[in-house]
Amino acid sequence: MGIVPLPSHIHYELLLQILERQTLPALRPTSDEYIQAQQVVVLLRKALTHQKSLEAECIRADRRVEHRWSLNGALPSSAD
Repeated sequence: MGIVPLPSHIHYELLLQILERQTLPALRPTSDEYIQAQQVVVLLRKALTHQKSLEAECIRADRRVEHRWSLNGALPSSAD
C-alpha cells in the first residue's frame, strides 16, 4: 500500500500559538468573538488528536505515514 500523506503537526502548533498568544489577548474575554476563538482552539486540539489516532491506525495497518509541510512536496519526478 502507498504512503498516507498528512499535515505536519507543526501546522497545528502554529495555528494554536497564533490563536492563544495573539488572537485571544486581542479580544474581550466576555465577547462572542473570544468564545468563538476559544472554540477554534478546542477544535484544533481535537483535530490534532484525531490525526494522531489516524496515524496510529495506519501504522498498525502497516501503512507508512508521511508528514507534509506543503502541497508541493514529494511529487514524483518526471525527469527519470
